Amino acid sequence: MVSTGDFSETADIETSSDDYAARFAGEIGAWLLKVQEEATLRMLAAYPNAKILDVGGGHGQLTGALIKHGYQVTVLGSAEICKARIQNFVDANLCSFQVGNILELPYPNRAFDVVISYRLLPHVSQWKPFLAELDRVADKAVIVDYPTVRSVNAIAPYLFKLKKSLEGNTRSFTCFQESELLDFFQSLDVIPTERYPQFFLPVVLHRAGKSPRISSFMENLFRLLGVTNVLGSPVILKLTKD
Repeated sequence: MVSTGDFSETADIETSSDDYAARFAGEIGAWLLKVQEEATLRMLAAYPNAKILDVGGGHGQLTGALIKHGYQVTVLGSAEICKARIQNFVDANLCSFQVGNILELPYPNRAFDVVISYRLLPHVSQWKPFLAELDRVADKAVIVDYPTVRSVNAIAPYLFKLKKSLEGNTRSFTCFQESELLDFFQSLDVIPTERYPQFFLPVVLHRAGKSPRISSFMENLFRLLGVTNVLGSPVILKLTKD
């Protein structure tokens, strides 16, 4: 087993834990993940039966859906413990798991059709080398998610107490200036082609409300009004290769 001390970025150990999964418990959690899943599958529709690398995907939020839709899935985690939540898929030979350094992925260039990484980028301090590695091992596309400062996340510090009361072990994260991310992507061989802001209201408010019906109604309204496209977060971004 590879020691986590060998790696400088291991944020996925937390996001692969049962404690983290508890943040998406219940009907409201299932609704939040369904929004993410549907957006992702739409972006992947152009690549049927693709080989997908899910970096930091030990949380298992997309593993079952990707397998169900015929994708060949490999999950990379920073430690063996990161596969606990997807162990059933690994045991059934439905997906592969490998321990590795997210800043030095143990694969050759263009080894996978698509590389995805969710719930990780906001917690990676060395985010430029991280994104460069995702790009390096992808042959057709990279898909990532991130919170943006151009959103209601601007009031996140004022909601921290509520967030902590709901999640218990919540932690800080980086909200990105999208222009900074896009400027960096220009230096790589990827082009932003699809962008999907998931929610207008902060996720913590949806969790507090505990009503998928009300949350869905409100978010559909904001999306129809066009404000989600401008101020929604977190954003799922698809980048395609030259």
